[in-house]
Amino acid sequence: MATAPTLPEHILVVDDDARIRQMLSRYFEEEGYRVSLAEDGCGMREYLDKQSVDVILLDLVLPGEDGLTLARDIRSRSDVPLIMLTGRNDVVDRIVGLEVGADDYIAKPFHLREVLARVRGVLRRRQPRASSRVGNPPSEIYCFEGLRLDVARRQLLSDDAGEILLTTGEFDMLCVLVKHAGRVLQRELLMDLTRGRKLDAFDRTIDAQIARLRRKIERDPSQPALIKSVRGVGYVFSARTRQET
Repeated sequence: MATAPTLPEHILVVDDDARIRQMLSRYFEEEGYRVSLAEDGCGMREYLDKQSVDVILLDLVLPGEDGLTLARDIRSRSDVPLIMLTGRNDVVDRIVGLEVGADDYIAKPFHLREVLARVRGVLRRRQPRASSRVGNPPSEIYCFEGLRLDVARRQLLSDDAGEILLTTGEFDMLCVLVKHAGRVLQRELLMDLTRGRKLDAFDRTIDAQIARLRRKIERDPSQPALIKSVRGVGYVFSARTRQET
């Protein structure tokens, strides 16, 4: 029996600059992706109400509702990977974007190959890893403080509340912390392990991601017991973990 063809991954570009929309559309279609376009929040919502997408490229500065407002709206309904397109000097807005749930950001002006690499990165991390062995693959499930982290299925389950939805960036961050439990991890290393790039000067990407993750898994985010800060260095996952076999 013939199998159904796999559909190309679907990107939604939300930007009020027609030149940027067309440039991204042409480039990604040539790379084999399916691309849809919206020029503002109204167009974005109208499209998302009808279609599902695999990743959203969202401009920070838009007419009417800005990108931060739209990012909050997206996160209230979905954990779809979200990459913000920002001005090079919008440091504060970039941090806020990550705090409201963006998985990554790209500063304008950008190189198209960089955008492609970032999109491929979030999509690759988003997909559950296929087993390379026949039969039952080795388990990679970690249990701690009433939570169960299933790495292969990319799920975080709570004994009390069921599944806790995490963005791609949040899940990647938690996996790195849990797998290195008890070890102090520098911000630079966390950036490299979760995003595959270097930490820029004054870049608070990691801090913003940690803050959002704490709000989802800590009983009291203001007094974190699982992810602790190490002043001037980075973070350490301090909970006792048990790996299921």
